[in-house]
Amino acid sequence: MAVGEAVFPAMPVIEGLRLGSAMAGIKKPNRRDLVVIEIPEGATVAGTFTRNAFCAAPVQVAKRHLAACHRADAAPRYLLVNTGNANAGTGAQGLADAEASCSELARLAGVAPEAVLPFSTGVIGEPLPMARLLGALPSALESLDPAAWEAAAEGILTTDTRPKGATREVEIHGQTVTLAGISKGSGMIQPNMATMLGFVATDAAIATPLLQELLRETVADSFNCITVDSDTSTNDACMLVATGRGATLEAADTAALAAFREALLAVLVELAQAIIRDGEGATKFVTLRVEEAASRREALDVAFTVAHSPLVKTALYASDANWGRILAAVGRAPVADFDVDKVVIDLGEVRLVEQGGRAAGYTEAAGSAVMAEEEITIRIRLGRGEEAATVWTSDLSHDYVTINADYRS
Repeated sequence: MAVGEAVFPAMPVIEGLRLGSAMAGIKKPNRRDLVVIEIPEGATVAGTFTRNAFCAAPVQVAKRHLAACHRADAAPRYLLVNTGNANAGTGAQGLADAEASCSELARLAGVAPEAVLPFSTGVIGEPLPMARLLGALPSALESLDPAAWEAAAEGILTTDTRPKGATREVEIHGQTVTLAGISKGSGMIQPNMATMLGFVATDAAIATPLLQELLRETVADSFNCITVDSDTSTNDACMLVATGRGATLEAADTAALAAFREALLAVLVELAQAIIRDGEGATKFVTLRVEEAASRREALDVAFTVAHSPLVKTALYASDANWGRILAAVGRAPVADFDVDKVVIDLGEVRLVEQGGRAAGYTEAAGSAVMAEEEITIRIRLGRGEEAATVWTSDLSHDYVTINADYRS
């Protein structure tokens, strides 16, 4: 089940980047589950990673290898991604397996092991089937193709029902700069840095520190503003690659930088929203807009409190205009000195709450009509300041329970 129709977009070639995939049989036979992304020499790479204390072995290795590349004023040459097994909660053996995966790909490709960054997603607590994974690496390398975005997007899926891709173009100094990316994620989604997995590339030339800053800023307003079930994965990672084959971007060029940042944010938001639309068991796509907050943090706290409420999420699934659940969630958000008389809550174009209670003109029929829609906006004005934030979430259905009850079977 997924919200809205979705067709994988026509993805452009990012000059210098190639993608390959293979069927390794890591969890299920006859499906793409191993992806290799080749990065050209002279590129720059930035990354954000999960803050979960039990971060998976590939996350630990990827962070270590990325830091080693940066210290050497170099960039990784390959990203290696497997699905079906998270290689998380696997202790010393998991670390050894992640390193061995990098070493074998490095040997086949003729690069240093530190030039390979590993990524995994799937079941937590199980060792990687190393023989099958390593045995499929030659096939993945042989299939490298600059146009193979959709095959790569399919190769990183777990419980997702569809591949997710996004692309934008922007004019920089008279040149067309292209951005493209893929993501995966459907459950265990409240990223706290990035999505489950996201890989974005551009042909622009951007120095590593600036690239890292751009990724950090745009992740904050995209992948860090989605939640399906309030669970932060052990394996989250988002990588941004600049191949350096196009226009050069520098920090001092504020106009060009702003245009690029806008295009990058648009790609990340589209990928993040695609995860919510494909949330496990989701039937509703919900936008939570909190305005008139004293700070952005306060706005996010209120939005996520509502987005994480099981009672709100089940009412959304049932198309039940039980507005009291939204009011109660707003009221328990961690906001100091809350003046409830200033709070205004709208469901779509329908006023729910004002002056401390139900809006005078509210009718159950009007509220129910909005709740029956597939895409719903809840707008909350706090009357405390000028800051705002937007969070995207889904409902909580019977299918979500079924999918996760059967996840390892």
